[in-house]
Amino acid sequence: MRGGYNEEVRQEAWKTAALAAGCLLLAVAAAWSALGQQADQFAYDFLLWLRPPAARPASAVVVALDEPTLRTFGSMAHLRRPLTRVLEVIARSDARAVAVDIQLPDLYDPVWDLPLGRALAATPNLVLASNLVQGAWEDPRPEFSRHAVLGHVHADPDRDGVSRQVLLAKAGAGRRRWALALEAFRLASGGAAIVESEDGLEIGGVAIPATRAEQRAVRIRYLPKDGIERISVKDLIERPETAARLRGRAVFLGVTVQGGPDRLMTPYSFGEAMPGVEIHAHLYETLARGEFLRSAPDSATLALAGAIAAALAVCFWRLSGMRAFLAGFGVLALAHAIPVLLFARNVVLPAATPVAASWFCLLGLGARHHLLTRRTLKDTQAQRNRYQQAIHYVTHELRTPLTAIQGSSELMGRYTLSEDKRKEIAGLIHRESRRLARMVEMFLSVERLSAGQLQLKREPVPAGEVIQSCLERARPLAEPKQIRLRFEEPSGDELTLLGDREFLEYACYNLITNAVKYSPASTEIVVRVERTGETVRLTVADQGYGMDEQEVRRVFQRFYRTRRAEQSGEAGTGLGLALVEEIVVGHGGSIEVASRINEGSRFTLVLPRAAARVGV
Repeated sequence: MRGGYNEEVRQEAWKTAALAAGCLLLAVAAAWSALGQQADQFAYDFLLWLRPPAARPASAVVVALDEPTLRTFGSMAHLRRPLTRVLEVIARSDARAVAVDIQLPDLYDPVWDLPLGRALAATPNLVLASNLVQGAWEDPRPEFSRHAVLGHVHADPDRDGVSRQVLLAKAGAGRRRWALALEAFRLASGGAAIVESEDGLEIGGVAIPATRAEQRAVRIRYLPKDGIERISVKDLIERPETAARLRGRAVFLGVTVQGGPDRLMTPYSFGEAMPGVEIHAHLYETLARGEFLRSAPDSATLALAGAIAAALAVCFWRLSGMRAFLAGFGVLALAHAIPVLLFARNVVLPAATPVAASWFCLLGLGARHHLLTRRTLKDTQAQRNRYQQAIHYVTHELRTPLTAIQGSSELMGRYTLSEDKRKEIAGLIHRESRRLARMVEMFLSVERLSAGQLQLKREPVPAGEVIQSCLERARPLAEPKQIRLRFEEPSGDELTLLGDREFLEYACYNLITNAVKYSPASTEIVVRVERTGETVRLTVADQGYGMDEQEVRRVFQRFYRTRRAEQSGEAGTGLGLALVEEIVVGHGGSIEVASRINEGSRFTLVLPRAAARVGV
């Protein structure tokens, strides 16, 4: 019994684990889909907005060629005029580095190109923009870049158009350029060389987690809106004293006009694109602060999702009822909290995978747990109903023999009776006690079969012998009513059933005695046995009262008796046919009923043939 219990526990554990594994696979597939990746990006943007960098003065400043500047000094076609004048101011500001995010590949006007060249040459720690166009670098003219370092200005957005990271290195036409902000940071840090490794870069003792495997990508730790100070070129030119705000800071000079060509969406855009020069300033601030966001490896993400699925499987395997769901919701909350807690430690873990794993497993395992609980409740209710019926049986069906036995024994004890009377009463007590024993045995057999506690034997049983034995036992009941019992057995080999002989005889005998009890006198009962494929059909046909369709549907219910059966005066409990059905189903067979009022009934047992099981 203990071994069976352990096997059942193991099977339940395997089923729960298999369901959790299936839900996990679906969750991973959903998380790695386009929709799941978009959800990861939304979660990342939310966490970036929720946990901004510490509030302190920025070490980068944007000098903006904005709308007031263009209105004062000319349109976009004449940028070199204000650019030259503002560089002359910046050169005297003692800025740590100056990054110019303006393309200078062409000649414009010698009147302005020559002063621009002199202004650029006079600007210390200067970085100029280089753009990769169709695989070739578009560099500034040599007279502009003679005393400058070149840096690429690409801030390639993700699939949704939002710029979240920058590749610190870009290669094309056999040459590689570092990012504009990285070169500005290197010059501001003293001009030390960039040391490369597989795991990142190092500049002046600052380790940057830009791995070669991720193409030297670095996530930009954007500051909140207006976190980077912006100064208008117009203000610097008209009020040179404003340049004092640039001292000791990295200057990023570029176009910021609305609708300009170099604007991208960021996690802080809120519908308004950010100028590219400002994006480079945020990247510089990320490098200067050293608050880098590192990506968790895919293996760690999958391991976490697997651990969540396993935890939910254990919850719904070991716990029951509301406790399982409460524990499951606790794991669900933990799955949502882990990406937030890791982000606080500057680790970016894709939230879609663990969150999807927690939801898929919770819904899948929870639904199964709910269905199993409902089935258990249903079985419990059915068991309760059976016991209620048992009580009904005891109070109604057993009352008659118990009353007879009690009354007869009381007569024998209180009165002096003749020997013949005592024998008569003793015979009554014996008959009623035997009847009572048969009722109890029948009831217990039905209950044990229904509960699966009674194991049926599996052995060859000749069908003809079973029927002949039942007919011989039933003849004393049939003779007083002059009912003929006839057995029609097919010629040839005797048909053999596979089952428990004692229970098969009970089923056959019950059908025959029912036919005798509920058939008029001077009628005939025919018992037939025949083979149909790999089964044996055993039929008992009578010429009795018959049943209507509603009675046929209910005839196998426990304690149910048809109206004509009750009116006949024949004693009965309504359990016989219920036990017959349990026996037949327990043998892997079925029972068929055909009946009409006043035309008789035909009960057919369809049972497995022994040869079908042993391969004969």
